[in-house]
Order: sequence, then C-alpha cells, then structure tokens
Amino acid sequence: MNYKEDFPLLKNSDIVYLDSGATTQKPQKVIDAIDEFYAKCNANPHRGAYMLSMEATEVYENTRTKIAKFINSRYREEIIFSKNATESLNLIAYSYGLDNINENDEIVISIMEHHSNLVPWQKVAKAKKAKLNYMYINDNFEISDEEIEAKITENTKIVGITHVSNVLGTVNNVRKIIKLAHKVGAVVVLDCSQSIPHMKINVQELDADFIVFSGHKMLSPLGIGVLYGKRELLNKMSPFLMGGDMIEYVYEQETTFATLPNKFEAGTQNVEGVVGLGAAIDYINEIGYENIAKIEKEVVDYAIERLRKLDYLDLYLTPNKENHQGVISFNIKGVHPHDVASILDSNNVCVRSGNHCAQPLLRSLGIDSTCRASFYFYNTKEDVDALIEGLEKAYKMFEKYLNK
Repeated sequence: MNYKEDFPLLKNSDIVYLDSGATTQKPQKVIDAIDEFYAKCNANPHRGAYMLSMEATEVYENTRTKIAKFINSRYREEIIFSKNATESLNLIAYSYGLDNINENDEIVISIMEHHSNLVPWQKVAKAKKAKLNYMYINDNFEISDEEIEAKITENTKIVGITHVSNVLGTVNNVRKIIKLAHKVGAVVVLDCSQSIPHMKINVQELDADFIVFSGHKMLSPLGIGVLYGKRELLNKMSPFLMGGDMIEYVYEQETTFATLPNKFEAGTQNVEGVVGLGAAIDYINEIGYENIAKIEKEVVDYAIERLRKLDYLDLYLTPNKENHQGVISFNIKGVHPHDVASILDSNNVCVRSGNHCAQPLLRSLGIDSTCRASFYFYNTKEDVDALIEGLEKAYKMFEKYLNK
C-alpha cells in the first residue's frame, strides 16, 4: 500500500520528503481531527462550568488517557503535556536536576545527544558544581558495553540517553543503561523522539524514570510534546512554570500547587496539538508498528544498499542493521552538505543538511555537518531512486573540481 495517499502534501505534489527525523508530514485524519475540534468544541479546558468548556476538557483529558495506554503508563497523571521534547527535558533539568544534584555528583550522557538533552545538563552541572561525563561511540558508531560500564559509576546520579541517534540512526542499548543506572541508584532520562515514531514504547517494561518525545515527529502538529515521569518522582518535583491552572490556592505571599498532572501544565495549553496527537496515535495504531517496521526496513535497507555503491560518499552508520533505525547521514567527499542539499532540492528531494543540533557528536567525528535522509513508512523505493539520481547529479556538477 502507498501511504502517501493519506498525506495531502505528499499526495498532491512531486516532493520526495526525506526529512521525517525533523518533522513528519500530517495525515488527513490528523488534519480533520483538528478542524473538527475548532468547528465543534473550541473552548478553554479546565476553565469553564459551561458545556462547551467541559467538552473541550473531556477531549483534552481523554487524549492524556489515550497516551498513557499507548506507552503503557501505570497512571494517567504520569503524562505531562509540553510544547516539545526540548521543553520536557528542560522541565526535568530544572525541576528534578537542580534540586537533586549536589557538588561532585556525576551526570552521564552520551556524545550522541541532541543539544536539548545536553545543554540543560551543562547548566545543571555548572550550577551545582557537578561533573558532566560522556559515553563515547566506537568505530561502529555505537556505545559499547565496556563504555557504558566504565562511565556509569557509584557517583552517577542522572543518566541522559537518546534511544535512537538523530544523526546516526544507532539504536542504543537502553535496557542495559537503565539497568546499570538503577543498580547504582541513578535516575534515567530517555529521549524517545527518534524512536517512538518507529517502534512501540512500553514505559513499564523499559523502566526509565523519565521519557520524552515530540508529537511532530510522529504525525501530529508542531508544538506538542510529552513528558512521562514516574509518579513518585513527579510528586516530589517543584513546578517548572508558574501561572494559571497549576495552582491550588494563591494568597498574597504564598501559593499551593495543584496535584499531578496540572502542576506542570501552567497556562492555556496547545489543545489542538493534543487533539492532533491523539488522532496521530489512532492512525499509528491503525497501521500497526509491525507494519511500519516492515515497510521502513525494506526501504531503508534498499537505501543503504544503493548508497554504499556510490564510492564518492562517506556514510555515517553502524554496519549492524539490527542496531539501526531510519536515519542515514552522508557526505559527498569534498562537497559541502548545504550545496548537496540545495542540488537535491532542485530535484524536489528534501533532506536536511547541517549539524542536526548535535555539534559535539559531529566534532567527535571530525566533521562540521552532514546531509541526512530520514525515512518514514510513507517513503518508497522510488523515493530512494530519486535521492540517488539527485546525488549523481550533484557529484557530476562538482566532479571536475574534486578530481584535480
């Protein structure tokens, strides 16, 4: 089945969209759900005693329950809405990190981390005079078991790890990391932004203490994210933002805060984003993760096979296909990635070029930037062929300069 028919932007254009790692396209069912919300029950949740507001509240809270079921959270109040994974990670750093990290404690993250799961921990470490340590990758673009065991120690209090690298597509051994971290009493923050669009996430099975993801990478609108946290941790944490709907009572000099999840949802929320995320989950469930994985494996394997035949390319991905997910970073040797991406765009092929918000990783690889093709289940082998055709065009444009 060609799922492009479900996506208006892909259905009605010749665009070859290979940037789903940045944001996915939106299916008609998600667009329709948002339209229906505004047409039929647009009001501010939790604010009114009139029927329309109560209907909006029901839609909003029913989606929270749906997400809890989707990731197998034990309690629905463990689901906190944010604007994206970045805000969720900052919430954890400010509300948990600053209150629980002390001088000479160690925070461990990987060199693969998106800046959103790196810069906040730099701030916490500096503010609390703690140490920020890194797990580095080997020649296969993976974090070895030896590296994990060497870096997570009795002094480690927080471990932040991306489930899947947004640059390399490497699937990290998060089960081992979580198990070892818990053994030394550390809390684990798992960034699932690049994994949950492609694979089932079971928070109880993984046992991470915090999990974050952005809706826009899994078919929902921009500006909606999720923080899952274990209830016993969230209950002890101070609010990240102050304002409406996160309070219990406000006096002139003192304030008491609402219970979970409201404590962390100050102000009017992105209700259309929540509605869209709920519709996206319904759509993913309808297709099924097993089907998604099957389609993506076939297309990505085909892409890797074809790209490996281009001897003018540098590829940055693990040779272990079972340990790789949906992202291929590459460079034409001697050509700037921005030039390559622009030439691909002239062929209607959309890839991202740059450092992908992962400067320390690219610096460790000895490069400044890459092109990145990221795939989803609406991509086809014909999309891969278009990518190869565009790369051949780009190489031919620069060939005479490269071979001097």
